[in-house]
Amino acid sequence: MRTKPYQQTFMILLGTFLLAFSYYHINFQNNLSEGGFVGLSLLGKYAFDWSPSITMLVLDIPIILVAMMIKGRTFLINTIVAATSFSFFYELCERFSPLVFDFSNAMLLAVVLSGISTGFGLGLVLRFGGATGGDDILSLFISKWTGMSVGTVLLIFDVLVLMLSLFFLPVPQVLYTLLAVSIAGKVVTWTYEYGTKEKQTKLAHSAA
Repeated sequence: MRTKPYQQTFMILLGTFLLAFSYYHINFQNNLSEGGFVGLSLLGKYAFDWSPSITMLVLDIPIILVAMMIKGRTFLINTIVAATSFSFFYELCERFSPLVFDFSNAMLLAVVLSGISTGFGLGLVLRFGGATGGDDILSLFISKWTGMSVGTVLLIFDVLVLMLSLFFLPVPQVLYTLLAVSIAGKVVTWTYEYGTKEKQTKLAHSAA
């Protein structure tokens, strides 16, 4: 059964809320770093004093425009909804949330929680036809062209950026983040592909 537009929007909003909550309350509050385009923009700040917001725009806009031409207007709208709602939810958490999750004495727990929650949140956004930024879109394209899972492509991006981060960030911080994004990559793949595989299985049974 085809997902209705309001169902798509609800699931994308649920995914971005989970992402924003996890990034602020787990990653930020416990000093886990970032991969992808966010990580690249932070590297630009460390190395060249470039504004992260400007760097993100430079990286995101060309890819989003190409995606609009290839994937159509619905994907563009879903991506705008995802990107803006993620920023909105993160701002809400940052400004108004009284919650503090201090895992400084249990960093492996922070790593596991971060990997599961961010992976599931991003997986929902991708599965229901959106993306939170250019790196997500690029991962979808590369996954389609190469046959690699979306989670694997995202993981490769994150690992490359985090390896560069070793020049600027403490080694333990980078290593914990590498473990978190490895878990997230697996969860993204499972969440994104679950519905597709389930549908293919049903079609195969009905054709048999």
